Amino acid sequence: MADRNLPAAGAERSCGRNQKNLAAMIEMVNIFKVFKSPAGEFTVLKGIHACLYPGEFVSVVGRSGSGKSTLVNMLTGIDHPTSGSVRIMDTYPHAMSESRMAVWRGHNLGIVFQFFQLLPMLSLLENTLLPMDFCNRYPPAEREERAMQLLRLVGLEQHAHDLPTAISGGQQQSVAIARALANDPPIIVADEPTGNLDSRAAENVLGIFDSLVEAGKTVLMVTHDRSLAERTHRTLVISDGEFVDEIRRQG
Repeated sequence: MADRNLPAAGAERSCGRNQKNLAAMIEMVNIFKVFKSPAGEFTVLKGIHACLYPGEFVSVVGRSGSGKSTLVNMLTGIDHPTSGSVRIMDTYPHAMSESRMAVWRGHNLGIVFQFFQLLPMLSLLENTLLPMDFCNRYPPAEREERAMQLLRLVGLEQHAHDLPTAISGGQQQSVAIARALANDPPIIVADEPTGNLDSRAAENVLGIFDSLVEAGKTVLMVTHDRSLAERTHRTLVISDGEFVDEIRRQG
């Protein structure tokens, strides 16, 4: 069962608490993003407001050019909003220096990209170890065993010492998820994570996300595929840089 609701235009909007009395983990308030070029200014995001709560699986759906990837860049700190604010837990990441933000991101956000972004000269195990080495999250003696546990979680322990070119696209995306989990972040952000996968591989990836949500993680998945979005608790529909609909699913 699904219901739709968005605040009326001009209404006061605040995250507050959800039905489980949980405070919002992520709040994006009045986000505008304007790009400047020799041809003039182009506004990609237009007053975005969004709230995500602990343990939610939320999808953002929209056509190419609707602002989905720019929205992800605002959330992850890869890019800065022209105006507006992003709060993640008790932190405003855009108020940090780039170096501090990079370390903070490594501890708190696991990012899964459409094109995997695995380093081709490193084994699957080494790719999974990288975030732990960068953030110094676990004692060095424990990191390899944790990386192996994560590869086991996604069913690729037996390929740990293979290079990414030795496995399929779906398997590479599974490794990318293992890498995103390396530092045990509370939030997973996935930008078109199934865009280059066949239906079977996409189902495997969504199954992993389902299990992460059951374990208490918050997952935000950006996609153009509404059938995939139906697997999530809520769907935010973006068009021309604005949220135009919200679909909530129950039971």
